[in-house]
Amino acid sequence: MRTWLGAVALTVLGVSSASATAIERSLRPNDRPSNQQSDVAMTTRVALNAIPRPVLRPERVSSQPAVEPVAAHPGFQAWVRGFRKRAMAQGITATTLDRAFRGVSYDPEVIRRDRNQSEFTKTIWQYLDSAVSDKRIRNGKAALRQHRRTLERIEAHFGVEKEVVTAVWGLESAYGEHRGDMDIVRSLSTLAFDGRRGKFFESQLIAALKILQSGDVAPRNMTGSWAGAMGHTQFIPTSYQAYAVDFTGDGKRDIWSENPTDALASTAAYLARFGWQKGQPWGVEVKLPSGFNYGLAKRSIKKSPSEWARLGVRDINGRPVPNHGSASILLPAGGKGAAFMIFKNFSVIERYNAADAYVIGVGHLSDRIAGGPAIQAEWPRGERALTRRERKEIQRRLTRAGFDTQGVDGQIGPRTVAAIRAYQISQGLKPDGHASLSLLKKLR
Repeated sequence: MRTWLGAVALTVLGVSSASATAIERSLRPNDRPSNQQSDVAMTTRVALNAIPRPVLRPERVSSQPAVEPVAAHPGFQAWVRGFRKRAMAQGITATTLDRAFRGVSYDPEVIRRDRNQSEFTKTIWQYLDSAVSDKRIRNGKAALRQHRRTLERIEAHFGVEKEVVTAVWGLESAYGEHRGDMDIVRSLSTLAFDGRRGKFFESQLIAALKILQSGDVAPRNMTGSWAGAMGHTQFIPTSYQAYAVDFTGDGKRDIWSENPTDALASTAAYLARFGWQKGQPWGVEVKLPSGFNYGLAKRSIKKSPSEWARLGVRDINGRPVPNHGSASILLPAGGKGAAFMIFKNFSVIERYNAADAYVIGVGHLSDRIAGGPAIQAEWPRGERALTRRERKEIQRRLTRAGFDTQGVDGQIGPRTVAAIRAYQISQGLKPDGHASLSLLKKLR
Protein backbone atom coordinates (compact mmCIF):
# COMPACT_ATOMS: atom_id res chain seq x y z
CA MET A 1 0.00 0.00 0.00
CA ARG A 2 2.93 2.31 0.60
CA THR A 3 6.02 3.41 -1.24
CA TRP A 4 8.51 6.15 -0.50
CA LEU A 5 10.03 8.08 -3.33
CA GLY A 6 12.90 10.47 -3.59
CA ALA A 7 11.88 13.89 -4.85
CA VAL A 8 8.46 12.73 -3.73
CA ALA A 9 6.08 13.51 -6.56
CA LEU A 10 3.16 15.21 -4.91
CA THR A 11 0.63 14.82 -7.70
CA VAL A 12 -2.42 16.90 -6.95
CA LEU A 13 -5.66 16.40 -8.83
CA GLY A 14 -8.63 18.70 -8.54
CA VAL A 15 -7.36 21.84 -6.90
CA SER A 16 -10.29 23.64 -5.34
CA SER A 17 -10.75 27.25 -6.36
CA ALA A 18 -8.64 29.89 -7.96
CA SER A 19 -4.92 30.44 -7.74
CA ALA A 20 -3.41 30.60 -4.30
CA THR A 21 -2.69 33.86 -2.57
CA ALA A 22 0.48 34.80 -0.80
CA ILE A 23 -1.11 34.33 2.62
CA GLU A 24 -1.01 31.09 4.56
CA ARG A 25 -2.96 28.28 2.96
CA SER A 26 -4.65 25.29 4.51
CA LEU A 27 -3.67 21.79 3.44
CA ARG A 28 -6.45 19.30 3.29
CA PRO A 29 -6.97 15.59 2.95
CA ASN A 30 -8.14 14.09 -0.26
CA ASP A 31 -11.18 12.51 -1.77
CA ARG A 32 -10.53 8.80 -1.83
CA PRO A 33 -13.81 6.98 -2.48
CA SER A 34 -12.09 3.62 -2.76
CA ASN A 35 -11.25 0.57 -0.71
CA GLN A 36 -8.12 2.37 0.50
CA GLN A 37 -9.88 5.56 1.57
CA SER A 38 -9.06 7.12 4.89
CA ASP A 39 -11.99 7.80 7.14
CA VAL A 40 -12.15 11.53 7.62
CA ALA A 41 -11.94 14.41 5.21
CA MET A 42 -12.24 13.65 1.52
CA THR A 43 -12.21 16.76 -0.55
CA THR A 44 -10.14 16.56 -3.71
CA ARG A 45 -8.44 13.50 -5.05
CA VAL A 46 -4.68 13.56 -4.78
CA ALA A 47 -2.01 10.93 -5.22
CA LEU A 48 1.69 10.62 -4.52
CA ASN A 49 2.19 8.13 -7.30
CA ALA A 50 0.44 5.14 -5.67
CA ILE A 51 -0.27 7.07 -2.50
CA PRO A 52 -2.95 9.72 -2.06
CA ARG A 53 -1.42 13.06 -1.24
CA PRO A 54 -2.79 16.10 0.52
CA VAL A 55 -3.99 19.14 -1.38
CA LEU A 56 -2.47 22.57 -0.99
CA ARG A 57 -5.67 24.58 -0.92
CA PRO A 58 -6.09 28.33 -1.38
CA GLU A 59 -7.34 30.09 1.70
CA ARG A 60 -10.55 31.25 0.13
CA VAL A 61 -12.46 28.26 -1.13
CA SER A 62 -15.50 30.09 -2.43
CA SER A 63 -17.02 33.52 -2.25
CA GLN A 64 -20.38 32.63 -3.76
CA PRO A 65 -23.56 32.29 -1.68
CA ALA A 66 -24.10 28.73 -0.55
CA VAL A 67 -27.31 28.29 -2.58
CA GLU A 68 -26.88 30.85 -5.31
CA PRO A 69 -29.61 30.24 -7.92
CA VAL A 70 -28.35 28.71 -11.15
CA ALA A 71 -29.96 27.47 -14.30
CA ALA A 72 -31.75 24.19 -13.73
CA HIS A 73 -30.00 21.12 -15.04
CA PRO A 74 -32.20 18.79 -17.09
CA GLY A 75 -32.93 15.75 -14.98
CA PHE A 76 -31.68 17.04 -11.64
CA GLN A 77 -35.11 17.52 -10.06
CA ALA A 78 -36.19 14.13 -11.39
CA TRP A 79 -33.11 12.64 -9.74
CA VAL A 80 -34.02 14.38 -6.48
CA ARG A 81 -37.51 12.85 -6.59
CA GLY A 82 -36.02 9.40 -7.07
CA PHE A 83 -33.46 10.01 -4.36
CA ARG A 84 -36.20 11.00 -1.90
CA LYS A 85 -37.63 7.49 -2.12
CA ARG A 86 -34.22 5.92 -1.50
CA ALA A 87 -33.53 8.29 1.38
CA MET A 88 -36.87 7.64 3.05
CA ALA A 89 -36.21 3.91 2.78
CA GLN A 90 -33.09 4.58 4.90
CA GLY A 91 -34.99 6.45 7.60
CA ILE A 92 -34.86 10.04 6.37
CA THR A 93 -38.17 11.76 7.01
CA ALA A 94 -40.09 13.81 4.47
CA THR A 95 -39.76 16.84 6.75
CA THR A 96 -35.97 16.52 6.81
CA LEU A 97 -35.87 16.15 3.02
CA ASP A 98 -38.11 19.16 2.50
CA ARG A 99 -35.92 21.33 4.75
CA ALA A 100 -32.67 20.04 3.30
CA PHE A 101 -33.59 20.52 -0.36
CA ARG A 102 -35.45 23.82 -0.04
CA GLY A 103 -33.78 26.18 -2.53
CA VAL A 104 -31.18 23.60 -3.55
CA SER A 105 -30.31 23.39 -7.24
CA TYR A 106 -27.72 21.72 -9.40
CA ASP A 107 -24.33 23.40 -8.93
CA PRO A 108 -22.16 23.49 -12.07
CA GLU A 109 -19.26 24.91 -10.08
CA VAL A 110 -19.00 21.65 -8.14
CA ILE A 111 -18.81 19.67 -11.37
CA ARG A 112 -16.29 22.09 -12.83
CA ARG A 113 -14.03 21.50 -9.85
CA ASP A 114 -14.56 17.77 -10.00
CA ARG A 115 -13.73 17.70 -13.72
CA ASN A 116 -10.83 20.14 -13.68
CA GLN A 117 -8.34 17.61 -12.45
CA SER A 118 -5.31 19.18 -14.06
CA GLU A 119 -2.17 17.56 -12.74
CA PHE A 120 0.76 19.31 -11.18
CA THR A 121 3.48 17.99 -8.96
CA LYS A 122 5.20 18.97 -5.76
CA THR A 123 8.13 17.48 -3.95
CA ILE A 124 7.94 16.46 -0.33
CA TRP A 125 10.05 19.45 0.70
CA GLN A 126 7.85 21.87 -1.21
CA TYR A 127 4.84 20.47 0.59
CA LEU A 128 6.50 20.67 3.99
CA ASP A 129 7.73 24.21 3.29
CA SER A 130 4.05 25.22 3.44
CA ALA A 131 2.70 22.63 5.86
CA VAL A 132 5.30 23.50 8.48
CA SER A 133 6.04 27.08 7.49
CA ASP A 134 7.20 29.61 10.07
CA LYS A 135 3.80 31.27 9.85
CA ARG A 136 1.90 28.03 10.40
CA ILE A 137 4.10 27.21 13.39
CA ARG A 138 3.64 30.70 14.81
CA ASN A 139 -0.13 30.59 14.29
CA GLY A 140 -0.26 27.11 15.78
CA LYS A 141 1.45 28.27 18.94
CA ALA A 142 -0.96 31.19 19.14
CA ALA A 143 -3.98 28.89 18.63
CA LEU A 144 -2.69 26.58 21.34
CA ARG A 145 -2.28 29.50 23.77
CA GLN A 146 -5.76 30.80 22.98
CA HIS A 147 -7.47 27.43 23.42
CA ARG A 148 -5.07 25.87 25.92
CA ARG A 149 -7.68 25.07 28.59
CA THR A 150 -9.98 23.42 26.07
CA LEU A 151 -7.15 21.47 24.45
CA GLU A 152 -5.80 20.36 27.82
CA ARG A 153 -9.24 19.02 28.77
CA ILE A 154 -9.45 17.23 25.43
CA GLU A 155 -5.98 15.76 25.95
CA ALA A 156 -6.87 14.59 29.45
CA HIS A 157 -10.09 12.99 28.24
CA PHE A 158 -8.93 11.32 25.01
CA GLY A 159 -5.21 10.90 25.60
CA VAL A 160 -4.13 12.72 22.45
CA GLU A 161 -1.57 15.49 22.85
CA LYS A 162 -2.88 19.02 22.40
CA GLU A 163 -0.09 19.82 19.95
CA VAL A 164 -1.16 16.95 17.66
CA VAL A 165 -4.81 18.05 17.65
CA THR A 166 -3.68 21.61 16.97
CA ALA A 167 -1.49 20.46 14.08
CA VAL A 168 -4.37 18.61 12.42
CA TRP A 169 -6.47 21.75 12.82
CA GLY A 170 -3.70 23.81 11.25
CA LEU A 171 -3.34 21.64 8.18
CA GLU A 172 -7.07 21.13 7.68
CA SER A 173 -8.37 24.69 7.93
CA ALA A 174 -5.49 26.99 8.94
CA TYR A 175 -6.78 26.91 12.54
CA GLY A 176 -10.40 27.45 11.54
CA GLU A 177 -9.87 30.32 9.13
CA HIS A 178 -10.84 28.41 5.98
CA ARG A 179 -13.50 25.81 6.63
CA GLY A 180 -15.30 26.07 3.28
CA ASP A 181 -18.61 27.85 2.65
CA MET A 182 -20.33 25.69 0.06
CA ASP A 183 -23.72 24.16 0.81
CA ILE A 184 -23.07 20.51 1.62
CA VAL A 185 -26.50 19.22 0.54
CA ARG A 186 -26.22 21.07 -2.75
CA SER A 187 -22.68 19.88 -3.41
CA LEU A 188 -23.28 16.25 -2.50
CA SER A 189 -26.57 16.01 -4.38
CA THR A 190 -24.91 17.50 -7.47
CA LEU A 191 -22.07 14.99 -7.27
CA ALA A 192 -24.42 12.08 -6.59
CA PHE A 193 -26.63 13.09 -9.54
CA ASP A 194 -23.57 13.45 -11.77
CA GLY A 195 -22.95 9.75 -11.34
CA ARG A 196 -19.20 9.57 -11.90
CA ARG A 197 -18.77 8.58 -8.26
CA GLY A 198 -22.46 8.62 -7.55
CA LYS A 199 -22.61 5.71 -5.11
CA PHE A 200 -19.97 7.21 -2.85
CA PHE A 201 -21.45 10.70 -2.85
CA GLU A 202 -25.00 9.44 -2.36
CA SER A 203 -23.81 7.59 0.75
CA GLN A 204 -22.33 10.85 2.01
CA LEU A 205 -25.55 12.70 1.20
CA ILE A 206 -27.61 10.18 3.18
CA ALA A 207 -25.21 10.62 6.12
CA ALA A 208 -25.49 14.42 5.83
CA LEU A 209 -29.29 14.16 5.96
CA LYS A 210 -29.07 12.00 9.08
CA ILE A 211 -26.92 14.69 10.68
CA LEU A 212 -29.55 17.30 9.82
CA GLN A 213 -32.30 15.05 11.12
CA SER A 214 -30.49 14.68 14.45
CA GLY A 215 -30.60 18.45 14.89
CA ASP A 216 -26.86 19.05 15.16
CA VAL A 217 -26.95 21.78 12.49
CA ALA A 218 -29.43 23.63 10.30
CA PRO A 219 -29.41 22.77 6.57
CA ARG A 220 -27.96 26.04 5.29
CA ASN A 221 -25.41 26.15 8.10
CA MET A 222 -24.03 22.78 7.00
CA THR A 223 -21.23 24.14 4.85
CA GLY A 224 -17.83 22.94 3.77
CA SER A 225 -15.82 21.98 0.71
CA TRP A 226 -17.21 21.30 -2.74
CA ALA A 227 -16.78 17.57 -2.10
CA GLY A 228 -18.40 17.42 1.32
CA ALA A 229 -15.68 17.91 3.96
CA MET A 230 -16.96 19.93 6.90
CA GLY A 231 -15.87 22.04 9.82
CA HIS A 232 -12.62 23.01 11.49
CA THR A 233 -11.00 19.62 10.91
CA GLN A 234 -12.85 18.63 7.75
CA PHE A 235 -14.89 15.54 8.54
CA ILE A 236 -16.91 13.92 5.78
CA PRO A 237 -20.50 13.09 6.81
CA THR A 238 -20.00 9.36 7.40
CA SER A 239 -16.98 10.02 9.61
CA TYR A 240 -18.89 12.72 11.47
CA GLN A 241 -21.63 10.21 12.20
CA ALA A 242 -19.17 7.66 13.51
CA TYR A 243 -16.73 9.79 15.47
CA ALA A 244 -17.93 13.34 16.15
CA VAL A 245 -18.55 14.18 19.82
CA ASP A 246 -20.41 16.82 21.82
CA PHE A 247 -17.64 18.07 24.12
CA THR A 248 -19.33 21.34 25.07
CA GLY A 249 -22.34 19.50 26.50
CA ASP A 250 -24.92 21.58 24.64
CA GLY A 251 -26.55 18.55 23.03
CA LYS A 252 -25.06 19.18 19.58
CA ARG A 253 -21.93 17.97 17.85
CA ASP A 254 -21.19 21.34 16.31
CA ILE A 255 -18.03 21.29 14.18
CA TRP A 256 -19.14 24.32 12.10
CA SER A 257 -19.35 27.13 14.64
CA GLU A 258 -16.68 29.67 15.52
CA ASN A 259 -16.13 27.71 18.73
CA PRO A 260 -13.81 24.85 17.67
CA THR A 261 -14.29 22.75 20.81
CA ASP A 262 -16.46 19.98 19.35
CA ALA A 263 -14.35 19.78 16.19
CA LEU A 264 -11.08 19.51 18.09
CA ALA A 265 -12.52 16.95 20.51
CA SER A 266 -13.90 14.96 17.58
CA THR A 267 -10.45 14.85 16.03
CA ALA A 268 -8.95 13.62 19.28
CA ALA A 269 -11.73 11.04 19.62
CA TYR A 270 -10.99 9.82 16.13
CA LEU A 271 -7.26 9.44 16.71
CA ALA A 272 -7.88 7.76 20.08
CA ARG A 273 -10.31 5.35 18.45
CA PHE A 274 -7.56 4.12 16.15
CA GLY A 275 -5.02 3.55 18.86
CA TRP A 276 -3.15 6.77 19.53
CA GLN A 277 -0.42 6.18 22.13
CA LYS A 278 0.07 9.22 24.31
CA GLY A 279 3.67 10.07 25.06
CA GLN A 280 4.95 8.24 22.00
CA PRO A 281 6.28 10.01 18.89
CA TRP A 282 4.87 9.64 15.40
CA GLY A 283 8.44 9.34 14.20
CA VAL A 284 12.01 10.38 14.84
CA GLU A 285 14.44 11.79 12.30
CA VAL A 286 17.40 9.42 12.00
CA LYS A 287 20.75 9.07 10.27
CA LEU A 288 21.47 5.99 8.20
CA PRO A 289 24.90 4.36 8.24
CA SER A 290 27.14 4.14 5.22
CA GLY A 291 26.18 1.07 3.23
CA PHE A 292 22.67 0.90 4.66
CA ASN A 293 20.56 -1.82 3.06
CA TYR A 294 17.76 0.20 1.46
CA GLY A 295 15.73 -2.96 1.03
CA LEU A 296 15.03 -2.66 4.77
CA ALA A 297 13.19 0.64 4.28
CA LYS A 298 9.76 -0.93 4.00
CA ARG A 299 6.65 -0.58 6.10
CA SER A 300 6.46 -4.35 6.28
CA ILE A 301 9.87 -4.53 8.01
CA LYS A 302 9.65 -3.60 11.67
CA LYS A 303 12.38 -3.71 14.27
CA SER A 304 12.85 -2.32 17.75
CA PRO A 305 14.92 0.87 18.00
CA SER A 306 17.70 -1.15 19.63
CA GLU A 307 17.73 -3.55 16.67
CA TRP A 308 17.92 -0.61 14.28
CA ALA A 309 20.73 0.85 16.40
CA ARG A 310 22.71 -2.37 15.99
CA LEU A 311 22.37 -1.84 12.23
CA GLY A 312 23.77 1.66 12.63
CA VAL A 313 20.50 3.63 12.52
CA ARG A 314 20.73 6.39 15.12
CA ASP A 315 18.92 9.62 15.89
CA ILE A 316 20.07 12.87 14.34
CA ASN A 317 22.55 13.37 17.23
CA GLY A 318 24.05 9.91 16.81
CA ARG A 319 22.32 8.32 19.79
CA PRO A 320 20.15 5.19 19.78
CA VAL A 321 16.47 6.04 19.50
CA PRO A 322 14.56 5.32 22.74
CA ASN A 323 12.35 2.25 22.75
CA HIS A 324 8.95 3.46 21.55
CA GLY A 325 7.96 0.07 20.18
CA SER A 326 8.51 -1.56 16.81
CA ALA A 327 9.37 0.83 14.00
CA SER A 328 9.94 1.04 10.27
CA ILE A 329 12.29 3.24 8.30
CA LEU A 330 10.65 5.83 6.04
CA LEU A 331 12.63 7.50 3.24
CA PRO A 332 10.34 10.12 1.72
CA ALA A 333 13.10 11.26 -0.67
CA GLY A 334 14.65 7.87 -1.36
CA GLY A 335 18.32 7.69 -0.52
CA LYS A 336 18.54 11.47 -0.33
CA GLY A 337 17.07 13.89 2.18
CA ALA A 338 15.57 13.06 5.55
CA ALA A 339 15.04 9.58 6.96
CA PHE A 340 12.58 8.78 9.73
CA MET A 341 12.03 5.94 12.14
CA ILE A 342 8.24 5.77 12.36
CA PHE A 343 6.07 4.24 15.06
CA LYS A 344 2.47 3.24 15.75
CA ASN A 345 1.22 6.83 15.89
CA PHE A 346 2.31 7.37 12.28
CA SER A 347 -0.24 4.76 11.19
CA VAL A 348 -2.90 6.38 13.40
CA ILE A 349 -2.50 9.72 11.64
CA GLU A 350 -2.69 7.79 8.36
CA ARG A 351 -6.27 6.91 9.24
CA TYR A 352 -7.02 10.62 9.01
CA ASN A 353 -5.23 10.90 5.69
CA ALA A 354 -3.27 8.11 4.05
CA ALA A 355 -0.67 10.43 2.55
CA ASP A 356 2.88 10.11 3.87
CA ALA A 357 3.49 13.82 3.25
CA TYR A 358 0.37 14.69 5.24
CA VAL A 359 1.37 12.44 8.15
CA ILE A 360 4.86 13.90 8.24
CA GLY A 361 3.31 17.36 8.00
CA VAL A 362 1.01 16.78 10.99
CA GLY A 363 3.71 15.05 13.00
CA HIS A 364 6.43 17.57 12.35
CA LEU A 365 4.11 20.56 12.80
CA SER A 366 3.03 19.17 16.18
CA ASP A 367 6.69 18.78 17.15
CA ARG A 368 7.46 22.37 16.12
CA ILE A 369 4.42 23.74 17.98
CA ALA A 370 5.75 21.91 21.04
CA GLY A 371 9.12 23.63 20.59
CA GLY A 372 10.98 20.88 18.75
CA PRO A 373 13.66 21.46 16.09
CA ALA A 374 13.28 21.64 12.33
CA ILE A 375 14.16 18.66 10.15
CA GLN A 376 17.96 18.57 10.08
CA ALA A 377 18.73 16.74 6.85
CA GLU A 378 19.09 18.63 3.59
CA TRP A 379 16.52 17.79 0.93
CA PRO A 380 17.66 17.32 -2.68
CA ARG A 381 16.17 20.65 -3.71
CA GLY A 382 17.81 20.53 -7.12
CA GLU A 383 15.50 17.69 -8.13
CA ARG A 384 11.99 18.04 -9.42
CA ALA A 385 9.00 15.75 -9.15
CA LEU A 386 8.12 13.46 -12.03
CA THR A 387 5.01 14.01 -14.07
CA ARG A 388 2.49 11.21 -14.47
CA ARG A 389 3.64 10.74 -18.06
CA GLU A 390 7.23 10.31 -16.88
CA ARG A 391 6.21 7.80 -14.21
CA LYS A 392 4.41 5.78 -16.86
CA GLU A 393 7.49 5.93 -19.05
CA ILE A 394 9.62 4.56 -16.21
CA GLN A 395 7.20 1.66 -15.82
CA ARG A 396 7.20 0.91 -19.55
CA ARG A 397 10.97 1.06 -19.83
CA LEU A 398 11.52 -1.06 -16.73
CA THR A 399 9.16 -3.72 -18.05
CA ARG A 400 10.83 -3.72 -21.45
CA ALA A 401 14.21 -4.10 -19.73
CA GLY A 402 12.98 -7.23 -17.97
CA PHE A 403 11.93 -5.68 -14.66
CA ASP A 404 8.16 -6.10 -14.77
CA THR A 405 6.17 -3.45 -12.94
CA GLN A 406 2.95 -5.44 -13.53
CA GLY A 407 1.14 -2.52 -15.05
CA VAL A 408 1.64 0.97 -16.44
CA ASP A 409 -0.55 3.37 -14.51
CA GLY A 410 1.79 6.15 -13.41
CA GLN A 411 1.49 5.06 -9.78
CA ILE A 412 4.77 4.07 -8.16
CA GLY A 413 3.50 1.33 -5.89
CA PRO A 414 5.34 -1.56 -4.21
CA ARG A 415 5.68 -3.57 -7.43
CA THR A 416 7.23 -0.68 -9.28
CA VAL A 417 9.53 0.07 -6.35
CA ALA A 418 10.63 -3.58 -6.37
CA ALA A 419 11.27 -3.38 -10.12
CA ILE A 420 13.28 -0.17 -9.67
CA ARG A 421 15.37 -1.77 -6.94
CA ALA A 422 16.06 -4.83 -9.07
CA TYR A 423 17.12 -2.60 -11.93
CA GLN A 424 19.30 -0.46 -9.65
CA ILE A 425 21.04 -3.56 -8.29
CA SER A 426 21.67 -4.80 -11.83
CA GLN A 427 23.28 -1.46 -12.67
CA GLY A 428 25.31 -1.12 -9.48
CA LEU A 429 23.22 1.81 -8.30
CA LYS A 430 21.97 2.64 -4.81
CA PRO A 431 18.88 0.35 -4.52
CA ASP A 432 16.57 2.84 -2.81
CA GLY A 433 13.60 2.20 -5.15
CA HIS A 434 13.41 5.91 -5.89
CA ALA A 435 11.62 6.92 -9.09
CA SER A 436 13.58 9.97 -10.22
CA LEU A 437 14.40 11.92 -13.33
CA SER A 438 17.96 10.58 -13.23
CA LEU A 439 16.58 7.04 -13.20
CA LEU A 440 14.39 7.80 -16.18
CA LYS A 441 17.34 9.28 -18.08
CA LYS A 442 19.38 6.15 -17.39
CA LEU A 443 16.53 3.93 -18.57
CA ARG A 444 16.37 5.95 -21.78
